Amino acid sequence: MGQLIEPVIPGLRRYANALVRDPAEADDLVQDCLERAVTRWGQRRGDGDTRSWLYAILHNLAVNRWRSLRRRGVMAAIETVDPAFLSVAPAQEHGLARADVLRALDQLPDEYRAVILLVTVEGLSYAETARILGVPLGTVMSRLSRGRARLASAMAEDTPVRCHLRRIK
Repeated sequence: MGQLIEPVIPGLRRYANALVRDPAEADDLVQDCLERAVTRWGQRRGDGDTRSWLYAILHNLAVNRWRSLRRRGVMAAIETVDPAFLSVAPAQEHGLARADVLRALDQLPDEYRAVILLVTVEGLSYAETARILGVPLGTVMSRLSRGRARLASAMAEDTPVRCHLRRIK
């Protein structure tokens, strides 16, 4: 079990950090994922891919946290906010471009963001991504295409990603 899980942990950490943008919460998410994987090791399919199974567990735990946070709302005392969030953004070009990409990613719908992160950052195949997210392969391809288009549009315009809705009378 350890030989199958251990090589996947760095990728799980990267994916968790990309999803939640908080190192402490990302570590908690990975720990919860590994705990769930170890306690439910017997429920895993013997012929299944351990990597996909672990990413699916992590993704589902993250979705559950997002839903929980949406219900609770976000509140924080100003004293508890990290001063780095209150400071001026760095002047380096790379830092600004990275911040723009992260901001544009944050504005994408969750289903687009998850597909983009799994395919482009983690290098998973479309089929693995489909298994992790529990959606058909065509859905992964369309979400990736639409997500990339929205991301490119947001980066080109340097404006927030907006949903274009039609008014039907």
